[in-house]
Amino acid sequence: MKFTPLERKLTAIAAPVIEDLGFALVQIKHLSENGGTVQVMAEDTSTGRLGVDDAAKISRALSAVFDVEDPISGAYRLEISSPGIDRPLTRLEDFEKYKDFEIKVESDVPTENGQRKFRGYITAIDGEIITIKTDQGEAHIPFNALVKAKLVMSDDLIKKTANL
Repeated sequence: MKFTPLERKLTAIAAPVIEDLGFALVQIKHLSENGGTVQVMAEDTSTGRLGVDDAAKISRALSAVFDVEDPISGAYRLEISSPGIDRPLTRLEDFEKYKDFEIKVESDVPTENGQRKFRGYITAIDGEIITIKTDQGEAHIPFNALVKAKLVMSDDLIKKTANL
């Protein structure tokens, strides 16, 4: 997955803090609009969800660490949230976990026909190559070429994830 240098730095600082609290970091995004916002998605590894109290606990811990490390110059807002049902897929293990689910992905490396955006079902993960069955056929996308990947919200997704 592609992240900015600042997002990689924030991830390196935040991941151990979040893991020490018993959660998993899903994704960090830095948005520079409105003075800057750091969006942190985390989850309880057993449920895949994050409650309000859990988000507050993560927020307090990250605020303290970010104050000391000072990774961002100037003021910013810190937002903590659950990844939600139509979650982003940011780790190879996410693609394994959600194999056979419908996803939307964007790659920074176009296919031979110039296509960069795909919608289809994850059919295989071979090393770092993700295979997606689309209406146009199979697409083989290197994990490190992904810019965005997320599950597609549908009734089927809600049913399938109710028991995960």
